[in-house]
Amino acid sequence: MKKIIATVITGLFATSVFAQTAATTSTTATSNEAKVEAQANKDIAKADAKQAKEVAKADAKVDKATAEAKADVAEAKADASKKKAKADHKAADKKAEAKADKAEAQADHVAHTR
Repeated sequence: MKKIIATVITGLFATSVFAQTAATTSTTATSNEAKVEAQANKDIAKADAKQAKEVAKADAKVDKATAEAKADVAEAKADASKKKAKADHKAADKKAEAKADKAEAQADHVAHTR
């Protein structure tokens, strides 16, 4: 009977030691899982920040290109306005010259017919 009691007590000790080791292992596993999860969250945050930075850069490039295009359009419009004004001025000069020639021709005609 003493051997049976000794075996039961030894079994209880062995079970309690095993249970404590398993609890420590599961705590370590939980700790490792928490570390892995924290690292994953950190990596996700870095990726999100990097993506936001790249999007901001792309938006800045688009804005810059749009501004440059608007400036080019404004410059082209100004050039076109100058050319139109110059052409209008030349046309007005030619009209005035043509009217003067016509008036001179009429005056010559009137002078010759008298």
